[in-house]
Amino acid sequence: QVQLEESGGGLVQAGGSLRLSCAASGSTFRINSMGWYRQAPGKQRDYVAVITSGGTTNYADSVKGRFTISRDNAKNTVYLEMNSLKPEDTAVYYCKAEWRRGNYYDSWGRGTQVTVSS
Repeated sequence: QVQLEESGGGLVQAGGSLRLSCAASGSTFRINSMGWYRQAPGKQRDYVAVITSGGTTNYADSVKGRFTISRDNAKNTVYLEMNSLKPEDTAVYYCKAEWRRGNYYDSWGRGTQVTVSS
């Protein structure tokens, strides 16, 4: 099993920056990739970014050039650096880990609120 805990959300003005953290615990050696998703009120949960165990990254078009995903393997932690924030970035941000034990499984954190004021 893999457990995740996000932190770092908050209230920021448009144009500002925040850094989210996602700490993994449990069977972290089974993790293939970790990513960030977000869900705004009344909307579906959307993909934001992912980083593989090999360090390959991918971003949604809406955040490309503004957000950066990175990982610290020694701390089993993934970060999401968010710059040039816009009001439309307001959402609950969730961390997800894809891990394998025979089959593939997903673990989700509880989420952290990011609010960008105009």
